This record gives sequence, C-alpha cells and structure tokens, in this order.
Amino acid sequence: MSTLHNESIFKIPNPLSIEFELFQPIISNDNISIERIISSGQSTPAGQWLEDDRNEWVVLLQGESEISFEDGTNKLLSAGDHIFIEKNKKHCVVRTSENPLCIWLAVYYE
Repeated sequence: MSTLHNESIFKIPNPLSIEFELFQPIISNDNISIERIISSGQSTPAGQWLEDDRNEWVVLLQGESEISFEDGTNKLLSAGDHIFIEKNKKHCVVRTSENPLCIWLAVYYE
C-alpha cells in the first residue's frame, strides 16, 4: 500500500501490478479513512465475501464494475456512479474493467 501525495487522482503509477488492486490512503484518522483504489480486472475470489466493520461510500471515477450483495442484488457501476455499503453488509466485486482501469475513491467511516 502506498500513499497518494498531491498528485492527480487519475495519475496511474508506473509500474502498476496487474495481479493486485492498489490501495492508496489519502486521509486517515480514528473517524474516517479516504483512499484511492485502482483496479485492473480484479474481482473477489469465488465463494468469498467482503465485509467491513465501517460504513463505506465509494464513487467510481473511471472504468466499469459490478458489485454483488449476499441478498442477490447486483449493482452495475460506470464512471461517476457511487454506492453506499452499510457496515457488515456482505458483498463482492464481480468484475472490474481493465481498459480503462477502474479508479475508485472510497470513504470509510463509523
């Protein structure tokens, strides 16, 4: 994990791993965490769920993605779309686009 310092949110690090998503903290304290995430075709492994003990609001700044929830609902996201994920709500990333890469801005809070 690296930190994003006074750079364009759209600047892509070189080299960029295509195996793992890149998580870059922007602001973090006891109450809130804001980070940039860059995805390049990654998805949650089959049969696994993501679950956070904090509320999560994310906006997809670039690319396309699909998020699925344990209750069976799916959300397709395109650039500019945002989603609120309540804490402890199980979800998974079904897909993220490779071209263009997905650039997310994620806000985690209590």
